[in-house]
Amino acid sequence: MTSKKLHPNVVKFKEFVKQNPKIIKEVRSGNVTWQELYEDWYLLGEDDPRWENFNNQERKNETNNNQKENTEDKKSDWMGQIFGYLKSMDINQMQHHINHVSQAIGAVQGLLSQFQSPSQPSNRNQTGQPSHPFSFRKD
Repeated sequence: MTSKKLHPNVVKFKEFVKQNPKIIKEVRSGNVTWQELYEDWYLLGEDDPRWENFNNQERKNETNNNQKENTEDKKSDWMGQIFGYLKSMDINQMQHHINHVSQAIGAVQGLLSQFQSPSQPSNRNQTGQPSHPFSFRKD
C-alpha cells in the first residue's frame, strides 16, 4: 500500500484483526478506536480475556437487535392503544369536557384582562386635552 514498511508489531496486529473480524465491526460501529485496540493488544497480548468479549460480541449484537425490535413493537402497541381509546370515546362527553376547558380559559383571560387594563380610564387624549366624540367648528 505505502512504500514504507510497517513495524513488525503492526503487521502482527493486522493479522490478529484478520483472524477476529468482529473487531473490525466494533471499530466501524464507533464503539472503540484502532488506537485503543492496538494499545490493548500490545500491552495485554492476544490471550487476554478482553478479546473473548469480541467473540461474544455477536451474541450481544443479536440481543440488542431483539431489544430494538421489542421497543418498536411497544411503540406500535402504544399507537394501537391510542386509536382504541379514540374509538371507544363518547363524543358527547368529550364535547362536555371541551366546553368546561373553554370556560376555564375564558375565565383566565378575563382575569388577565382586568390586570392589564389601566386602573382609571381617562377622558383625555395624549396631548392633555379632553377628547370629544364630535368635532364642532364655527362656520
